[in-house]
Amino acid sequence: MDYPFKTVPYAHQKTALEKSWEKESYGLFMEMGTGKSKVLIDNMSMLYDQGHINGALIIAPKGVYRNWEKQEIPNHLPDHVEPYVVSWTPTPNKTEKELLESIIKNPKDLTLDILLMNVEALRTTKGARFAERFLNGHRALMAVDESTTIKNPKAQQTKNILKLGTLAKFKRILTGSPVTKDPIDLFSQCEFLDPAILGFSSYYSFKSRYCIQVKTNVGTHIFNKVVGYRNLGELSGLLEPYSYRVLKEDCLDLPPKVYTKRVVELSGEQKKAYSTMKEFALAELEKGGLVTAPTVMTQLLRLHQISCGHLTGEDGEIQTFKNNRIKELMNILAETDGKVIIWANYRQDIRNIRQEIEKEYGVDSVSTYFGDTPDKERQEIVKRFQDPDNSLRFFVGNQQTAGYGLTLTAASTVVYYSNNYDLEKRIQSEDRAHRIGQTKSVTYIDLMTEKTVDEKIVKSLRNKIDIAAKVLGEELKEWLT
Repeated sequence: MDYPFKTVPYAHQKTALEKSWEKESYGLFMEMGTGKSKVLIDNMSMLYDQGHINGALIIAPKGVYRNWEKQEIPNHLPDHVEPYVVSWTPTPNKTEKELLESIIKNPKDLTLDILLMNVEALRTTKGARFAERFLNGHRALMAVDESTTIKNPKAQQTKNILKLGTLAKFKRILTGSPVTKDPIDLFSQCEFLDPAILGFSSYYSFKSRYCIQVKTNVGTHIFNKVVGYRNLGELSGLLEPYSYRVLKEDCLDLPPKVYTKRVVELSGEQKKAYSTMKEFALAELEKGGLVTAPTVMTQLLRLHQISCGHLTGEDGEIQTFKNNRIKELMNILAETDGKVIIWANYRQDIRNIRQEIEKEYGVDSVSTYFGDTPDKERQEIVKRFQDPDNSLRFFVGNQQTAGYGLTLTAASTVVYYSNNYDLEKRIQSEDRAHRIGQTKSVTYIDLMTEKTVDEKIVKSLRNKIDIAAKVLGEELKEWLT
């Protein structure tokens, strides 16, 4: 492929472009770290050069979408293409409002107009209407980055994005794992690309074709439980002309991942609180309670929080316990050279970690990246962390917020202070460090308390088991005992 790329594509990226660039609908199922963002940017550029598009709408998770403006587009868009990039903000100041309106009112063929929006904005009427105005005013490519965010057909953001997709000339979905729990995750993603790909009139007919279901009673609730899958070869065949799959091991000479764990003993306070909470949960199970997924996960969360050193009550009040976890983390940091990523599942954990690191290593040594971190500060944090000469050594983040889309290859040590239950978030967060640009073996360290749900969470994630999908009713007993 003879094209004036800004950065030379790897062989697998070139293949992805050759297969997809002219197609109206395509899925880039490229594992995290294999450079799917570059493929999309080159694809946009090619379509622009041919006069097929003059605009692009890129939708990505909140923690990621500004990364497109600050890193991906400047790094990869060919020099001969002049972009006009505007990022969505729900409460713009005067200057931001003018920028947003300018990309709507003044489309020009002399620039490639790129609108970046966070997927959460598409839950709102305001965000959906703005995206609609952009698409109506442009010959546009519309892309959904981390497209599993639209896997739920009932979610408002999914409904709005599917509707918006009908206004786009070209459509792309990008994800490393199109199936996070089971094959039905594919339905909405394919519906966005083109309903003709699968050829089903409804989600329920798709589910009937590919899922084995049995009627199940849980208390007074009767529902169809998925117990297996069928016709998956057929499903793969339907997707093949419209997608390209790339795995890291197939295309990159990345150094290996190394996994280890550090066992942390519960304090006396934690043991007492944990035992009380566990006895309550077992008693509720005996009475027939705790059978729905939300109540099961709530109970596991409470037990997990106790093992991490705190408990958030129903009134929002936080009870803290003496615990050895933060001490063990500081021991790890003292043993480790270079930059370190620390993942924590709870806000309280993140705040505690930052406080302890600041005391030991100074205020400039650590930054936090979670829901409370202002959007406008996030890219600067990543930039400082990636700079080998910058004093920012410790990146403390929440997997929900920072586990997608970020390049954090400056670190070769990743500590999981507390894990998320979601397997996809674990996989994604691991790949922040293990991706193109990483030259060292990456070590992943799980802090873990034995004989608790904490241990079971770590083991399940290591064995690629999605906890939320597996633990229900009677299965909770096994986790508690």
